[in-house]
Amino acid sequence: MFSITTEQRQYITYILRDEQAPARLEVVPERGGIVTRWSVGDRELLYLDEERFADPNLSIRGGIPILFPICGNLPNDTYTHNGQSYSLKQHGFARNLPWAVTTQSTENQASLTLELNSSEATRAVYPFDFQLQFSYRLQGMTLAIHQEVTNLGPTPMPFSLGLHPYFQASDKRALQFEIPSAEFRSQQDGQVQAFAGSFDLEQPEIDVLFGELSRQQATVVDPSRGTKLTLDYTAPYTMLVFWTLKEKDFYCLEPWTAARNALNTGDRLINLDPETTIGTTVRLTASSLA
Repeated sequence: MFSITTEQRQYITYILRDEQAPARLEVVPERGGIVTRWSVGDRELLYLDEERFADPNLSIRGGIPILFPICGNLPNDTYTHNGQSYSLKQHGFARNLPWAVTTQSTENQASLTLELNSSEATRAVYPFDFQLQFSYRLQGMTLAIHQEVTNLGPTPMPFSLGLHPYFQASDKRALQFEIPSAEFRSQQDGQVQAFAGSFDLEQPEIDVLFGELSRQQATVVDPSRGTKLTLDYTAPYTMLVFWTLKEKDFYCLEPWTAARNALNTGDRLINLDPETTIGTTVRLTASSLA
């Protein structure tokens, strides 16, 4: 049985349930269209910093923030288009703006679709007309996030797209990674290192980019919590970012379509034709090791 209900908290929260699994998903459209909670059985899968979430002046650290029209940051938060300079903060603006709920369904799954449209405020920093539609689909132990980007303007629209999920992990040293790449590049110093399935988790911060992926699936096994997480993603996602802080009980495994600063470099940047829509899906599946 599937259901969708709402609760008035600090923000209206949509709660999607699959009672048979049982699984639960919480989405807050007003706060960047963010997923704040995903649980399967008695396992809470996502980390959320409640204090940052409660402060609308701070970016959220936790849940699954949406990255658009850039992933990562730009040098001096600046890019140039047609000879004019614009300013965009890290990860873009989609994660900070209110989204609108357009459709919801409980037929065969619990599905909630949100929409974000361009405005005078977005055009001041990103001079394009667009529409984003994100559908969160909960069924069993899988959360599917289907994303559509539409260029409503008369000229090609450059952008990158990403998700920034924060996964709970009480003992990160026990994590077992299967990421389909033999190397990664540090996003702090640009150094390329070989990857053999583990990270030096004694570092204060790890921020690395896997840019050459041999397949579109990655897994993380967490023996301490008895959970295996599988991340599947379709084109145009081409990269994965791993980020964590030593003193925090989370890690992030983020699908990106392009690296930071792509609006300036053009590397793997999507240039969407006028009146065209591109779609992609990311699936997260949690399974028990028992």
